[in-house]
Amino acid sequence: MTLERSGGYEAQDAGYREKVKGGFEKQTFMKTIGATLEAVRPGYCEVHLPFRKDLCQHTGFIHAGVTTTISDNACGFAALTLMPPDSEVLSVEFKMNLLRPAIGEKLVARATVVKPGKTVTVVQAEVAAVSGGGEKPCGFMVATMMRLEVPEGSSGPENAAAELKEPAG
Repeated sequence: MTLERSGGYEAQDAGYREKVKGGFEKQTFMKTIGATLEAVRPGYCEVHLPFRKDLCQHTGFIHAGVTTTISDNACGFAALTLMPPDSEVLSVEFKMNLLRPAIGEKLVARATVVKPGKTVTVVQAEVAAVSGGGEKPCGFMVATMMRLEVPEGSSGPENAAAELKEPAG
């Protein structure tokens, strides 16, 4: 079996794409806001969000919480692409810089792994507002993601709170 490489990183799990796609599809909040998973490769994840008025704050810009949410998701799934098959991912820290108001046809969050690790992975995401074919940066996140080990025979992420544990060591 040959594992996929991208950006200098190699996936540890041959089924990482399906795992990321399945995890994203189970996130009902992503469905609620209309976010879509557009690209996944080792150490990289891209999430798109079409502009919707109901996602805006009082001045008509997409709410900072929504911008942060798609950045966090992109970061988490970028980290998950490099983790072993028995893994799930959890955000443990992030810093979001809002560079300009988020307005346009859609937002695009592109996350790349900066430093993968056995337990924690550092990831960054750039968020761009797309309008008229052009892009303007509107957000930048640096995040720390933690690997959670899924016990053998686990019933899956839906029971994560009861079943997941930090890796030993």
